[in-house]
Amino acid sequence: MTNNQSPVTNKEYKALAEFRYHIRKYLDFSDRTARTAGIEPRQYQLLLAIKALADTTEPTVGTLAEQLHIRHHSAVELVNRAEGHGLVKRARLGDNKSYVFVSLTKKGERMLERAVTERLKELRVAGPALVHALRQLIGDNYKLKGKRI
Repeated sequence: MTNNQSPVTNKEYKALAEFRYHIRKYLDFSDRTARTAGIEPRQYQLLLAIKALADTTEPTVGTLAEQLHIRHHSAVELVNRAEGHGLVKRARLGDNKSYVFVSLTKKGERMLERAVTERLKELRVAGPALVHALRQLIGDNYKLKGKRI
């Protein structure tokens, strides 16, 4: 605690514990949903990152490693496994072919959509509890892109 901060209150401890509980509950659901859809949770995260990056950034192995907060060699292994299951494909592009770009296959697209559909349903149910717990921590006056959260 610095000089300009007040001590953490019991209400803040409880709110943080509640928030972590709801996040953990959602992530557990998310992992089960991925497995039900036929993919491992890390593969789901890889597919989601590829899909999300495709519009703004080239999904190289290095970029995917950064997005997933894993080491480059771990991302290579994850891509290898996903490619082995027919979920992604790689292409070397550029003059020196040093960049490896990863994209979703049709099978990967279908599996991702199935998994995301279930997650969105769950978030619509679990989301209000997450938002409530977060508001307990940060208050009601924070704005995100001009909108109150």
